[in-house]
Amino acid sequence: MKKIFMFLAVAGIMAFTAQNAVAQDSTKTAPATEQAAPAAAQSSQMSSQELMSGTSDQPIYQQIKIKFIEGGPGFMATIILCLIFGLAIAIERIIYLNLATTDTDKLVKKVDEALNNGGVDAAKEICRNTRGPVASIFYQGLSRMDQGLDVVEKSITSYGSVQMGQLESGLTWIALFIALAPMLGFLGTVVGMVGAFDAIEAAGDISPTVVAGGIKVALITTIGGLIVAIILQLFYNYIVSRIDNIVNGMENSSISFVDVLTHFSNKK
Repeated sequence: MKKIFMFLAVAGIMAFTAQNAVAQDSTKTAPATEQAAPAAAQSSQMSSQELMSGTSDQPIYQQIKIKFIEGGPGFMATIILCLIFGLAIAIERIIYLNLATTDTDKLVKKVDEALNNGGVDAAKEICRNTRGPVASIFYQGLSRMDQGLDVVEKSITSYGSVQMGQLESGLTWIALFIALAPMLGFLGTVVGMVGAFDAIEAAGDISPTVVAGGIKVALITTIGGLIVAIILQLFYNYIVSRIDNIVNGMENSSISFVDVLTHFSNKK
């Protein structure tokens, strides 16, 4: 629930900022005369070339703001929100996975020593004081030692699936934003193309300036959507690789843990 409130607050701030930016720009450009239109078009074309070449005197954030407004605050704001939400979930997952990473070999040795020296209760105390999914799986297995090794193995398998589901939590949302951002960009491009054709129809003449300007504005949303998707895809692949490493460690340590329990049961 707290995440939902945070997302709604960020969405409101982004929408309010976009509306203010559009209102300020429209107020500043309203008194402009028709004679300034060619100069403005030339300046916009120069700013596009300077942004691509990196030779503009304006700061990069100012150039991004200009492109954001040119692309249309409505579609661009939704694309930026996809980036914000996706990054928020990705960062939360990375922090969670870092906290879930443990030295499984060292934990197995500690549990083995605790079983030999203090019994099951001492081993359970070691697992209780160790963070991560591997320690939680070991604790569940130790809690059912009195029911036999078969029950312990089943509980380890079942609880391992639960821990794996927790590790993968949030990935579907990141995948959603990866797919949604380019779609919103393409939708903005289609809407912009329709607006460009409307401008051509209103002018009654196919002017290269009108056509190029309309297409440029339409393609900005596609560029934004693809950039957001690329950024989130990098985070997604990194998180998946981390989950795979943790799951492999869980499986290997579970096998070693069952061997330790089997050896301990045979000694009793």
